[in-house]
Amino acid sequence: MEEEKFTLIRRFQYSSEAVIYQGKLESQGVEVFLRDLNTIDSNPLYSNAVGGIKLFVKTEDVIRANEILGDVSLFSVDDDNLPLKCPNCGAEQVEMETSINGITSFFRVVFFGVFALLFSKYKYKCQNCHAEFD
Repeated sequence: MEEEKFTLIRRFQYSSEAVIYQGKLESQGVEVFLRDLNTIDSNPLYSNAVGGIKLFVKTEDVIRANEILGDVSLFSVDDDNLPLKCPNCGAEQVEMETSINGITSFFRVVFFGVFALLFSKYKYKCQNCHAEFD
């Protein structure tokens, strides 16, 4: 029986990212192996020390896996899966961020901790011109 060979194609700092990409690949029929997932889940501070969570695929699937992952948008998209455009500069490098501005928001986070994040406002921020918008 021939031994199967796997090739590293991506590294992730957080397990949530790795599992999302794993699901995307497996839904397309690509077999995935994640290394160091349990180590980092047990203590996320180990992520940098062990080099993150490593996503491996079979060597013969590397090109196909990279094509599939290349279709995944790194930036925010609308309901039609089209990239959001910045109203200021027209760039498509827009990310959703939690908006904590002002002294009231700051004290809400300090006093209510994680529960304050449930009531925080989200805004989009252009990575090109740094404009914020709703």
